Amino acid sequence: MTKPPAPDQIQVDIVIYPGFKCMEAVGPVNVFTAANRYLAASDHPTRYDARLVTPTPGPVISETLLSLQADISLDACEPADTVMIAGALDIENALSENPQIVSWCQKHARDLRRFASLCTGTFFLAEAGLLDGRKATTHWSVADRLQQRFPEIQVDADAIFLNEGNLYTSAGVTASIDLALAFVEQDFGRDLALSVARDMVMYLKRPGGQSQFSSMLTGQMSSRTGMDDVRTWIHANLDKKIVTGDLAERAGMSERNFTRHFTREIGHSPAEYLVNARCERATALLLETDLPLKTIAHRVGFSSDDQMRKVFGRKFSLTPREYRERFKTTSKA
Repeated sequence: MTKPPAPDQIQVDIVIYPGFKCMEAVGPVNVFTAANRYLAASDHPTRYDARLVTPTPGPVISETLLSLQADISLDACEPADTVMIAGALDIENALSENPQIVSWCQKHARDLRRFASLCTGTFFLAEAGLLDGRKATTHWSVADRLQQRFPEIQVDADAIFLNEGNLYTSAGVTASIDLALAFVEQDFGRDLALSVARDMVMYLKRPGGQSQFSSMLTGQMSSRTGMDDVRTWIHANLDKKIVTGDLAERAGMSERNFTRHFTREIGHSPAEYLVNARCERATALLLETDLPLKTIAHRVGFSSDDQMRKVFGRKFSLTPREYRERFKTTSKA
């Protein structure tokens, strides 16, 4: 009996080193492993070949209690398609202790289909001079440090991930999963990426243009129960006309006192928070439904689709229609 041909491989090399962020390696590996299960179930001929690469092969200690076994050395690794470089809590120490990673980036980055840095891993690409004159993102907590150390980079401290040519940079930890899902979508279509996201019990596969912080997450940082109640009410009533005076009444405060407390606790004024919440709901509807723009504007509380268009222009430098066209893709045939 003749054996069937081996499936084609999409090689993904994930670079780790002592002190790397464990989730930034494990997350993408899980994405590609889950994708392989779906591909096998549908008899698709292609699979992902995810490998761990490190300067010195063997057990590699992460920033957690966990170590990962990496059997491929940087010197022996000839990347063929996709590279993802994990970040570290102490990235500047990681840079000084792993100069070979910088040299490896300089040698291979320009020749591959996709070369990505995860979280603070962006510092490796920056040190290699690959991001000069380009937009890049990283974990929000070190965005200022990245900008100061590498002033030629246009640092976007808010994006989940960015793409400049074949180079990708991402925000912290879970954004590595979003980027891996984006790669699955590029390779096999949106349906498979969403299936993998559901398999991992992720609420939504986020496009790179979204913010690192949702308004719900920002609101959860509040230490005041009253503000949490107001925030929850806002998200449950976005389709209604909401003014600051109504929110202050719900919180049992004067409007002036409420605005001061809300802004201090949440980091945004009530009006700014409301606009952000409306935009987040609108982007979800744009990506996950085919509803007309007027319907979406009404459901999220904008007075008209023209108002929604103006707000999107200020916030995303895109119209709602352009946002949908850029981030909503269809599955491959």
